[in-house]
Amino acid sequence: MSNNDWKSRLGMVYSTNPDYEYHTDGDRQQATLPPAEQDLRVWLDRKQRAGKQVTLVRGFVGSDDDLRALGSMLKNKCGVGGTAKDGEIIIQGDFRDRIVDLLTTAGYRAKKAGG
Repeated sequence: MSNNDWKSRLGMVYSTNPDYEYHTDGDRQQATLPPAEQDLRVWLDRKQRAGKQVTLVRGFVGSDDDLRALGSMLKNKCGVGGTAKDGEIIIQGDFRDRIVDLLTTAGYRAKKAGG
């Protein structure tokens, strides 16, 4: 067993078979949908952020690399910081209108939601 990461085996029931090999399915990446099939929602949030506003982009379906690339493009166009993780993009400040415009220009289906 070349991958000896014990965290990926939490909750596993061990076999008494000496020839058993444990395989994880964690290596699969979700295929990224084309921009026209993405349905993104842009939110304004200030919960648990010391009163500071952030713009959230949710609903992205795809790999983490593509999510980070989209987040990087939005951060550069808005000229602010942010992050892309856990399937959502966080942009510092209230840029809902600008981000919706940028996403629709890039071919994504995006609309403002909540906030």
